[in-house]
Amino acid sequence: MAVTLTEAGGRRRASRRGVVPLAVGLLMILVWVVTALGADWIAPYPPADIDFLAISQPPSPAHWFGTDQLGRDILSRVIHGGTYVLTIAPAATLLGLGLGAAIGLATAWFGSWFDEAVMRVLDAVMAFPIVILAMLALTFLGAGTGNVVLVIGLVFAPLIARTVRAAALVEARKEYVMAAQLRGEGSLHIMAMELLPNVRGPLIVEGTVRLGYAVFTSATLGFLGLGVQPPTPDWGLMVSENQALLTTAPWTVLFPALAIAWVVVAIGLAADGLKEYLEP
Repeated sequence: MAVTLTEAGGRRRASRRGVVPLAVGLLMILVWVVTALGADWIAPYPPADIDFLAISQPPSPAHWFGTDQLGRDILSRVIHGGTYVLTIAPAATLLGLGLGAAIGLATAWFGSWFDEAVMRVLDAVMAFPIVILAMLALTFLGAGTGNVVLVIGLVFAPLIARTVRAAALVEARKEYVMAAQLRGEGSLHIMAMELLPNVRGPLIVEGTVRLGYAVFTSATLGFLGLGVQPPTPDWGLMVSENQALLTTAPWTVLFPALAIAWVVVAIGLAADGLKEYLEP
């Protein structure tokens, strides 16, 4: 009993430790969610407005983050850029979670040659860096917001599938699954109603981690010109457009890069806290 109470106390302390980074991360994310939702009212200028009389101006009371090589207000473009990042990354993550969960549950449940064949295919896919896979796919499909969401979701699915499969393999051996089989429940029902609810902890944590990677990947694709296209404000695209000005007008690169770092760090904190809270 003493050991049990000690373990329970340790879990409660771990859960409490997880609350702080989770709360900080969610608060940091909330700042950008509110900013993105109110971009049209918060941004001081339209993001695509060109002013040839204000080219590459440093931060000032008129332009808090300065202007770029076309005289566009950096603050306004960073604010509006958050709208696209916070649309693309969650959509791609949800797509990856759906596909990955379905694949992971199916391979864990059916096992045998099906599991072996699917896992070998996924291993081959995961042998390539995510960004390289996304670049190849977007080169074939073409740039655009919809294609970016599709490609990021697809390249994340194998990673999520492995996590779900590992958790589902443990759950599939438990008595409640055997009881469902004895009741005559079908495979689809068991996967959806028995296994899925019991692997939601690892799935939620994995989804939060992938969300951070989705932000970084979408920004990378934007930097490479394969994501959102000009003149749409996108953080990665802004860094790419202004990289030649890094030494003469560093603010044009600094602020969108800081925005990317802010969101990635915030999601990382939330993911770490969530893991501590759900799996102390």
